[in-house]
Amino acid sequence: MSAERKTETIPQWKKEEVDDLVETLGEYDSVGIVDITGIPSRQLQKMRANLHGTAELRVSRNTLMHRALDEVQDGLEDLEQYIGGQVGLIGTNDNPFALYKQLEASKTAAPINAGEVAPNDIVIPEGDTGMDPGQFVGELQAVGAEARIQEGSIQVMADSTVLEAGETVDDQLANVLGELGIEPKEVGLDLRAVFADGVLFEPEELELDVEEYQADIEAAVAGARNLSINAVYPTAQTVSALLGKGAGEAKSVGLQAAIEDEELMPDLISKADGQVRALAAQIDDPEALPEELQDVDAAAPAAEEAGEEDESADEDDADEPDADEDAGDDDDDDEDAGDAMGAMFG
Repeated sequence: MSAERKTETIPQWKKEEVDDLVETLGEYDSVGIVDITGIPSRQLQKMRANLHGTAELRVSRNTLMHRALDEVQDGLEDLEQYIGGQVGLIGTNDNPFALYKQLEASKTAAPINAGEVAPNDIVIPEGDTGMDPGQFVGELQAVGAEARIQEGSIQVMADSTVLEAGETVDDQLANVLGELGIEPKEVGLDLRAVFADGVLFEPEELELDVEEYQADIEAAVAGARNLSINAVYPTAQTVSALLGKGAGEAKSVGLQAAIEDEELMPDLISKADGQVRALAAQIDDPEALPEELQDVDAAAPAAEEAGEEDESADEDDADEPDADEDAGDDDDDDEDAGDAMGAMFG
């Protein structure tokens, strides 16, 4: 007696659902798995509508999503390890970084219910609760808040951590948070992983400071440009700078070597003129300078003053007839001094 082989029969609707998922996966450059745990149906529909035009969210049975990813292959089967619990498929033609940023920006604050796990530390902030004195102050104290009645209302005297991340919210704390209007959790699509261009990305790899990243790219581009120019490695982006640098260096060599080139002549003349003027500034005797360098405007008044002094001297000489004799005596004294110097040095 032979054992009967049982063949699994897949309902038609499941085949059609898998085919639809496969078709969806083939339409997008980036495909990911998102966690939709705890999102009410109405809010999920709103999120799907907000994604319209940039991304598509498909929610189906986990087993069917497995089948679809297996059929497509091309590396998408790596996403199967992230299927578990309440998840959905998301597809987009945008890059994974933009998808992650969009999903994070779309998250909204929401109240937390009893039995849920706190995603982060829950803190009741310092300040006036706005509530009249009553038994609520005891409820605040019971959950760990530093509260008291002051100035006619219930006030929290200091920031109070009433539950740490990973702990479960009980009924009493959920009620207190609800009364205070504190919404300690975010509701939204949590990206578990996304596959694009043959690479699998997890959220930690997609969390990016855009401004810092842009600054890093700009610094890298500037560094590469400097390296290319200093290494004299021509590229489309640096060839103009290299030619300009080369022309400047060639001109500098020409000026230093005083090469009489037509293009260099104006600069050579200017350089020579500057050097002559600098030298002239060190010479006190204006007659030692070319006429062009003499300060004519400044010399003219000096000459006039000298002329006036000469005329005055002549008039004085006319009034004093013995001046020539005195001069002659001085000349004799000079000759005697010269003879004495000659005798000293042989």
